[in-house]
Amino acid sequence: MSCGEPHDTDCGEILQRVYVFIDNELEDASTEDIRRHLEECAPCLDEYDLERCVKKLVHRSCGSDHAPDALRQKILLRLTQIQIDTTVTRTD
Repeated sequence: MSCGEPHDTDCGEILQRVYVFIDNELEDASTEDIRRHLEECAPCLDEYDLERCVKKLVHRSCGSDHAPDALRQKILLRLTQIQIDTTVTRTD
């Protein structure tokens, strides 16, 4: 994924590390790179927010940070649908 804008760090690289970032398991330098990128890049920030929401839902529902892949995919699909519906509603 790329937003098409120039960044110091590629969008794809940021999104590959977003789970580790959410878990606060990155080195300080990497954390700062991701924070800076998310401040500049709305599409990556949206993806980060989505992943963070999924993680919170899984934690509340399953009592741990690990959910079965099928459950995670269902949650991601539903959240994406909600996000699309909200975006379409805002532009109408």
